Amino acid sequence: MQAHTLRADIKVTYAPWPRVEHVTSYTRDGSPGHRRWLRVVCPGAAGPAGNGRESTRADAGRWLSVSMITERPTEGRSPGLREAAPLAADRVEPRRDIGAVLRAYVSLTKPRIVELLLITTVPAMMLAAGGWPDLGIVLVVLVGGSLAAGAASALNCYIDRDIDQLMRRTKRRPLATHTVTARSALIFGLTLAVVSVVLMAAFTNWLATGLTAAAIVYYDVVYTLWLKRRTSQNTFWGGVCGAAPVLIGWAAVAGGVSLGGWALFAVVFFWQMPHFYALAIKYKDDYARASIPMLPVVRSAARVNGEILLFTVLTVAASLLAWPLGLGPIYGGTAIVAGAVFLAEAVFMTGRSRRGEPLKPMRLFHWSIAYLTIVFIAVAVDALV
Repeated sequence: MQAHTLRADIKVTYAPWPRVEHVTSYTRDGSPGHRRWLRVVCPGAAGPAGNGRESTRADAGRWLSVSMITERPTEGRSPGLREAAPLAADRVEPRRDIGAVLRAYVSLTKPRIVELLLITTVPAMMLAAGGWPDLGIVLVVLVGGSLAAGAASALNCYIDRDIDQLMRRTKRRPLATHTVTARSALIFGLTLAVVSVVLMAAFTNWLATGLTAAAIVYYDVVYTLWLKRRTSQNTFWGGVCGAAPVLIGWAAVAGGVSLGGWALFAVVFFWQMPHFYALAIKYKDDYARASIPMLPVVRSAARVNGEILLFTVLTVAASLLAWPLGLGPIYGGTAIVAGAVFLAEAVFMTGRSRRGEPLKPMRLFHWSIAYLTIVFIAVAVDALV
C-alpha cells in the first residue's frame, strides 16, 4: 500500500471538531477520480493523530486546511519501490457503474411519490368515466403523469441540492452524493417535463395538458423555489400540486372537472397536511439544520397538533362529501371506517404529544398512506359496480 497526501479545505459545520465523511479525489490532470472514504488527519486538532488546539464553536463556518491521507494498492510492483512514471491510463477517469448511474437517475424521480400519485389518478379516471375508461387514455395519463411527476421531482432535487447535503433524510440523494451532476439532473428534469407535456398534448386534451404543465411549474417554481424556504405554510400551499393528478386524470377522461373530481381533489389536498406534518416532526432537526421553516420547526407543538387534527377532520369530511357525487355504499362504508381509524390515529399522536410521551409520528405517516390507498381503491371498486 502506498500513501498519498491530498491537500483540501473542509468547512466546519458542527463543532467541536471538523469531520468529513467523503471527498472526491482528483487524478493528476485534474479530472474527478474515484470517490473514496478517507481518514481525515487535522493538524492542530486534538485527538489520536493531533496534538494542537481543539476546534471550537468559533470555528464553525470557517474554512480550515487539512491533510488527508489515503492508501491504495500498488499494482505491478512491491511496496517500497519507487513509483513508475505516470501512464496515460492513470489520467483516465475510471469507468462508472452503468447500473448505479441508472438507479441514480431513477432515484431523482422519487418513484414512491410517483406511485402514490398514480394511486389517486386511475380511480379518479374510472369515476369520471363511470366505469373502465379508454385504456389508451389510461396508458397515456399513466406514462405522461409519471414523467411529469418524475420531472418535477428531478428539478426539485436540482433546486434543493444545497440543503439535501445537510439533511440526514436526503444526504444520500444522487446530487448530494455527486453521483449525478447538477447540470445532468437539470437537463434530465427538463427533458422529462417536455416529453410529458408533449405526450399529454398529443393524446389527451388542452385542459389535462395545461394542468400537467401547471403542476410541474407550480411545484418547482412556486413551492420549491419560493414557498418552501419562506413560510411555515409551505405544506398547505404546496398541496395544490400534490392533489393535481386527480384533476388531470378526470380532465383527460371527461374534458372538464365536475364536483366529484373537486371532492376527490379536496381529499388529497387536505390529506397532505397530517401526512407531511408527521414526517416533519420525525425529521424536525433535519429541517432546522437546513433552515426550512416547516411548521413543527417554527411553531409550538400545540399549534402543530391543532393543525393535524383540523386537516384530518377536513380530509374525512371531504371524503364523505364525495359519497353522493356518483359513489355508492361500498365507497361510503369504506370512507367511514377508514376515516375513523385515520382520525383516531391523529388523536392518539396528539394526545401523546400533550402528555409528553414519545410521539411515534411515523405511525400516523404510514397510516395516512394506507388510508388514502384504501379510500381510492374503494372509489375504483364503486365505479365498476
